[in-house]
Amino acid sequence: MGLRRSGAPAIMTAPTLNARATRGLHVITWGCQMNVYDSARMGDVLRPLGYSPVDAPDQADMIILNTCHIRDRAAEKVFSELGRLRLVKESRKEAGHSTIIAVAGCVAQAEGEEILARAPYVDIVLGPQTYHRLPEMVARAARAGGRVIETEFPAEQKFDFLPESEAPQTPGNLTAFLTIQEGCDKFCSFCVVPYTRGAESSRPVASVLAEARRMVASGVREISLLGQNVNAYHGEGPDGTPWGLARLAYALADIPGLMRIRYTTSHPRDMDAALIAAHRDLPQLMPFLHLPVQSGSDRILRAMNRGHTADEYRDLVRRLREARPDLALSSDFIVGHPGESDEDFEATMALVRDTEFALAYSFTYSPRPGTPAAGAGMQVPEDVKNSRLQALQQLLRQQQDAFNQTLVGQTVPVLFTGTGRKPGQIVGRSPWLQPVHVLGQPALIGQEIMVRITERLTNSLGGIVEEEKEYA
Repeated sequence: MGLRRSGAPAIMTAPTLNARATRGLHVITWGCQMNVYDSARMGDVLRPLGYSPVDAPDQADMIILNTCHIRDRAAEKVFSELGRLRLVKESRKEAGHSTIIAVAGCVAQAEGEEILARAPYVDIVLGPQTYHRLPEMVARAARAGGRVIETEFPAEQKFDFLPESEAPQTPGNLTAFLTIQEGCDKFCSFCVVPYTRGAESSRPVASVLAEARRMVASGVREISLLGQNVNAYHGEGPDGTPWGLARLAYALADIPGLMRIRYTTSHPRDMDAALIAAHRDLPQLMPFLHLPVQSGSDRILRAMNRGHTADEYRDLVRRLREARPDLALSSDFIVGHPGESDEDFEATMALVRDTEFALAYSFTYSPRPGTPAAGAGMQVPEDVKNSRLQALQQLLRQQQDAFNQTLVGQTVPVLFTGTGRKPGQIVGRSPWLQPVHVLGQPALIGQEIMVRITERLTNSLGGIVEEEKEYA
């Protein structure tokens, strides 16, 4: 497909473009944390060309839509936003300014030719595996009439050609995302990720550790490792052998100043004994795990091509909690997958009651073009899906409230990351990812402090700093 050309990586072609001292770059990001990370790295790639972030599209010489294809009607939302950006581009042109519009991410990967056909004012369409070539694409788009589409999966790994990242763009530079794995080989029947992100691939250990050290040196105290199947990580280690996520976690835990490690998203099939042991052994590895199950029905799990049964998931949860008794779980659920019966849905409810989740994300099934489930028969009526979703979400909310209530009266470590909305208030995160609000001094920001939890709020916890005078 398209106009991609082979040859030297894009980062090496940047000097051919006569960049001004400052060009405005505005990136609009949809979707998962990996897209947030990718958006920051696109900024890193474009920085040598003179681009720096601006707050609004009408200030930007280049606008990038970094898109997500997971949610329903994702492509139409992109085209709606592009319609607004067309007006921005025309207005800037009348004022004598040129504007490059680029569409990146998973919608670009899946709908590249359609984007150029329906939105001819778009200059660049690029998939999530090609943004290391952005400088070359910008140079080509700057030529008269140039339009660029790069949605093939390149032979080279993009991480081999990315520049060193700048300090993470997060509040206070205290928390940061770090992508270590991309792609998926699982081919769940409902999911587009294998078609938009490609096969599973992992960054080399040395690259991950180097970026993590730079983050910590810049002030980061908590790193969240990202991947479509992050616990399928198999990056090449310094000894030339593949390292799993557990071994990587032990190495990260040795970085001085790194207080907390998290990772998402996991797959039950890749949760091995070594990673379970790491949860037991590493205090830096937070006791909060996102472990999607999607359904509690073995029949639907087979239809989804998940590769595990409901009881295998239950056994995995049991082993995790034996290794780390304070471990809390979150999960994903899809309600109304084609063929789901009342009995199948009740099996999901039973698994939820058996497992007791601290947090969960649940959605009704919606077809994704090109996926096996989209063409399957026995589609569940929308009213049935919505009724089941309401019942599931009510149970999940009860479990979330119950878990949060168990923390009231306990003293827990909180990593403070910023000020709150109220005067004198600061906010941080518990080990289980809940926001925690206290009245405290700004000097506590950046520290992990023991807090006695005093109240459960709607979506957060309130508390009192223990022996605050020690931290003044």
